[in-house]
Amino acid sequence: MAAPRDAEIRKDVQNYYGQVLKKSADLQTSACVTAARLVPKHIREALTNVHEEVALRYYGCGLVIPECLENCWILDLGSGSGRDCYVLSQLVGETGHVTGIDMTENQVEVAKKYIEYHMEKYGFQTPNVTFLHGYIENLEETGIKNESYDIVISNCVINLVPDKQAVLQEAYRVLKHGGELYFSDVYASLELPEEIRTHRILWGECLGGALYWKDLAILAQKIGFCTPRLVTANLITVQNEELERVIGDCRFVSATFRLFKLPKTGPAERCQVTYNGGIIGHEKELIFDANFTFKEGEVVEVDEETAAILKNSRFAHNFLIRPVGEKLPARSGCSALESKWLYPENIWKRREIKPEESFSSREGPGDTAVNKTDKTLVLTKFKP
Repeated sequence: MAAPRDAEIRKDVQNYYGQVLKKSADLQTSACVTAARLVPKHIREALTNVHEEVALRYYGCGLVIPECLENCWILDLGSGSGRDCYVLSQLVGETGHVTGIDMTENQVEVAKKYIEYHMEKYGFQTPNVTFLHGYIENLEETGIKNESYDIVISNCVINLVPDKQAVLQEAYRVLKHGGELYFSDVYASLELPEEIRTHRILWGECLGGALYWKDLAILAQKIGFCTPRLVTANLITVQNEELERVIGDCRFVSATFRLFKLPKTGPAERCQVTYNGGIIGHEKELIFDANFTFKEGEVVEVDEETAAILKNSRFAHNFLIRPVGEKLPARSGCSALESKWLYPENIWKRREIKPEESFSSREGPGDTAVNKTDKTLVLTKFKP
């Protein structure tokens, strides 16, 4: 049973996303409408197939679409109106499956309403998407079984849940070995004071429940995930004087991380890896995270943890992997290789980014992607 404070937060969030917000333009900060990075052509095409009402009710903080998805089973935590689910359902194909779960009944009903519409549009004989009403910190309650998904995604939702450890623990439970939690969320530059944590609008805007960025690595290691790997990140702008006063010196960043669940046994060793291409939309190069970009045919030496991820995950058949050094003892858990984790804090350490500096109308490689719905443009590619 949820604690009284947790139950109150749930009720507030359900009301905010189910009744107060009617479209993404109603949001008062950029936390939930920012674009993550340049979107590949096949994903842009998939987005055009999503029904207009579903797209308008989208409140995520990025486009959370990982690579190499064919035939995968994917779980979307906090699926809302189902926009990401419907994009993913096209990309996994008719033999894959996507499950969306959300605690806001109004949002779930919007998503369910358009299942037949999307399946007909894709030419699928059998629906490959399911929407559930429930809580992401208690997936077992909705009947989701252990080790049943290849990928778990979440788009600006975990911050809305008071018990973040429970959410990550459940994601770990339902992932298969070699599976990945790929998620975008909001992080704070410091431990949030009570005034921010109890502010109802800031909770709804994804800021009041933001995790202190250092705590992500601690939680990941405690649960059993590998080191969080930063994919993209950008500063969040607040364009409301009252909210700015409450926030004070605290800064927030929207960041996408990937966390892998690997087997606990087997030797760890540095390897040389060669990307053989073949991943749709990433044929010439795969931008794996902020540290590694793999170009087709190019030999890259990687650390033990990265090698283990590539060997044991869905990416294995896309790489030629050769050991290069002495084998190390078997893993008892994934080590926190700090040199391989670019902290979101690097963004606000790097320089002060003024809101106007984050805006661009270009849409070329390494520039920005445009949110056509509300015209919000933000810095989309993080370079340390």
